[in-house]
Amino acid sequence: MKNRSVLLLILLISHLSASAHDFFAGAAIRTINPEKDSLYLAGGKPNRPFVDVHDNLYVKALVLSNSKNNITLLTFDCIGLLYPQLQEIRARIKSELPSIDPEHIVMSSTHTHSGPDVVGIWGKDLAHSGVVDKHMKLIVNRAVEAIKEAFNAKKPATISYGNGSFGEDWVKNISEPGELDRSVSVIKFSDLNGKNIATLTNFACHPTIMDDTSTAASSDYVWGYYTYLDAAQGGVNMFLQGAIGGWVQPEGVPHTYDQAKYYGTSLGKYVFELPKGKNTSKNLSFASAKVDFPLANPGFQMLSKSGIIKRNFGKKVSSEIAVFSIGDAYFATHPGETSPALSLATKKLMNNKGPKFVLGLSQDALGYIVKPSFFDSSKNIPHSKYLTGMSIGPETMDIIYSTLNALVKGIK
Repeated sequence: MKNRSVLLLILLISHLSASAHDFFAGAAIRTINPEKDSLYLAGGKPNRPFVDVHDNLYVKALVLSNSKNNITLLTFDCIGLLYPQLQEIRARIKSELPSIDPEHIVMSSTHTHSGPDVVGIWGKDLAHSGVVDKHMKLIVNRAVEAIKEAFNAKKPATISYGNGSFGEDWVKNISEPGELDRSVSVIKFSDLNGKNIATLTNFACHPTIMDDTSTAASSDYVWGYYTYLDAAQGGVNMFLQGAIGGWVQPEGVPHTYDQAKYYGTSLGKYVFELPKGKNTSKNLSFASAKVDFPLANPGFQMLSKSGIIKRNFGKKVSSEIAVFSIGDAYFATHPGETSPALSLATKKLMNNKGPKFVLGLSQDALGYIVKPSFFDSSKNIPHSKYLTGMSIGPETMDIIYSTLNALVKGIK
């Protein structure tokens, strides 16, 4: 009887402790470095064999919950994981960690051009896929491991936010110079002692300072961001790529690791020093929609039929779009490299008072997603021929916008 009373007291204290905190957060990291298995690096030119590792590639996980909901965020240092990999990770989590909602897993890729091919089109040539199944299994396994560790590490957390602008001297839109979203949105999760659990930074720029100049794996300038913040504040520091389509990238920057580290360090320092306000909302909301995009580019169908891209591309391609809120912050996913115009339009849809995050290359990587005007050759938009050649079709951007418009109304 006495033991039962003690047990009830422990349960009561545990309940009171849980109800006293609005959010619980846990984070974890795993490396996803390639092994020397005839891998090719993705981005830029094909037939770029992987030789060694310059700096670690990571999958990073954040598991966040309150009394009503849970959301899991994953970031990968790679060119862009496809929707089937998200579905595979979800299936594993549903089986191995039923305490979290697998449909609330959000997957984002940094889009480094110095990571292994995870799509297929950067192999030896267009007759041979650059994807190595062994490496894909490693990526999925490490993601599942990171989610489990993050879940088990959850603790009461406070949230703070920062907003700013960055990259005026080196980030350019080379197709439409006047159209850019330079915003930096930051959300930081701290434990009750003020130590960093995880910091998420949303910023838009291709990680292509090294581009075709190296055969070593690297997260490019994101490496400098990681290095600075890891030393300055500890915890798990995650980079969420923004809208980089149409063509947002470093310009006038020497292609050296010193420069990659310099610009990434500058971003990390900016994030660390950015004034941050406290959260006022207890919301943790999530909404998503499965979308069948029309496929107007026959090249994707050919790559699918030949097995270069291991995914079903027919007259349509299935993907997903999500919106969610974490306290005062709103998030929206874009399933590819989207135009800055769509980023700015997406943020206008959000009616929150806190920061707005647009996650490019999230849930999917459907190539370039540009404005319909890029498909009009009479407009003479620089690089439009290449960008539309890597696009599934001219309707994609409008479908994403209309889907987000419907979804955001369900987020409180």
